[in-house]
Amino acid sequence: MNKKFDVIIVGAGAAGLMCAIEAGKRNKNVLIVEHTSKIGEKIRISGGGRCNFTNINSNNENFLSNNMHFCKSAFSKYTQNDFIDLVKKHKIQFHEKKLGQLFCNNSAKDIIEMLITECENQKVEIKIDTEIKSIVHQENLYILETKIEKILCSSLVIATGGLSIPKIGASDFGYKIANQFNLKVTNLYPALVPLIFQDNILDFCKSLAGVSIEASVKINKTIFNEGLIFTHRGISGPSILQISSYWKPGNTIEINLLPQNSLEKILRERRLKTPKQNISNVLSNFLPNRLALAITNLLNANQKIGDLSNETLNKVSNFINKLTVLPTGTEGYKTAEVTLGGIDTNEIDSSTMECKNYSGLYFIGEVLDVTGHLGGHNFQWAWSSGYVAGQNV
Repeated sequence: MNKKFDVIIVGAGAAGLMCAIEAGKRNKNVLIVEHTSKIGEKIRISGGGRCNFTNINSNNENFLSNNMHFCKSAFSKYTQNDFIDLVKKHKIQFHEKKLGQLFCNNSAKDIIEMLITECENQKVEIKIDTEIKSIVHQENLYILETKIEKILCSSLVIATGGLSIPKIGASDFGYKIANQFNLKVTNLYPALVPLIFQDNILDFCKSLAGVSIEASVKINKTIFNEGLIFTHRGISGPSILQISSYWKPGNTIEINLLPQNSLEKILRERRLKTPKQNISNVLSNFLPNRLALAITNLLNANQKIGDLSNETLNKVSNFINKLTVLPTGTEGYKTAEVTLGGIDTNEIDSSTMECKNYSGLYFIGEVLDVTGHLGGHNFQWAWSSGYVAGQNV
């Protein structure tokens, strides 16, 4: 006989686990189905293994979506403070880093264990290594077929995440289900991802691999002021990961490698005061030595500052304060932290996470067209959207 549940959740990640806990609290008979052998794998690897589990400043302004207001309802019902209270209840020690980011003191595994414990308390059943072959909607029921059985439910929750980091099990399953039910899916892109270059600028970046600096990066009116790191393939670091969510092929990015100083005036003053000083030594007062030397070599300006023309000084200052670069691409989903885009929010009721056209079908977390900035915001979306679905399944 086919086993029937009140709720089946596909995906044992952050959103799916939160949804299961809340549905279980309402005495629902809940099953989570996970196609990999691990629970909460993206939680485990996040934040350098310490899980940046939320951000004290998280709100809808930290998200990209075709409907910027969609996530307001969920955030009003379950805030970062609600999740922080859950973390405190389980006596997990945590600390705040810059920009409101909260991390576990010990390990991301503390968050996974907390969620599993909460699921166990609500008698949630979890099946791992279980691949769903098909889903059929029939007479107010959803019938899921696996290799070994058919399982039925009244409420089906898709919490399968996006395409980012396939090595830990990311898949397009959620988008396939959306297509099966004729739901619109927006264009998908890797986001929070390093950018790559070709040609001269790539050689420049390679020579500086590992050098980091606080920078300001800008596309149109969107600006991020955080760390930038040069890599063997291009540029990375928090500011670049942030701006990557706004970048599209063909877009240029303006980078200010020294946002706190306007170099043109400084260099002209130094030319008068210390004309015999090499310009790379002058720049080393403001930039890492390797970067200062690489810039002056690239611009053929590595000589005494007193010997340099206004035009050369302008070139140097513009390179540092107004560097315009044209990335050739991103490192792709293999290193992207999230997927930009997803199931169109117009298909979903923001107050319940239920599909407007299919009763009992819910979508939560990253699979939706809601993408957060770096710094714990995507986890907060998982907690909030999972909570709301759990209240309504």
